Amino acid sequence: MTLDINKHHLIPKHSKLSDAEKGKFLDSYKIDIKSLPKILIEDPAIVNLKPTAGDVIKIERESKTAGITIYYRAVING
Repeated sequence: MTLDINKHHLIPKHSKLSDAEKGKFLDSYKIDIKSLPKILIEDPAIVNLKPTAGDVIKIERESKTAGITIYYRAVING
């Protein structure tokens, strides 16, 4: 039996931005991908998304006080 950690209630929702979404996101903030915090390609929370280095991962965290907060991470090789 394998454990899917993404089904655990403490793991926030992770999704991979499409190339178009990634371009729009980076342009809207006038940044390049090197400016984003990093996430390893082998991170268990994103491995099922089949990421490649240079992808952008959107993380949606639920908070009792702030509602839903969104974070972005750049995928890097370990």
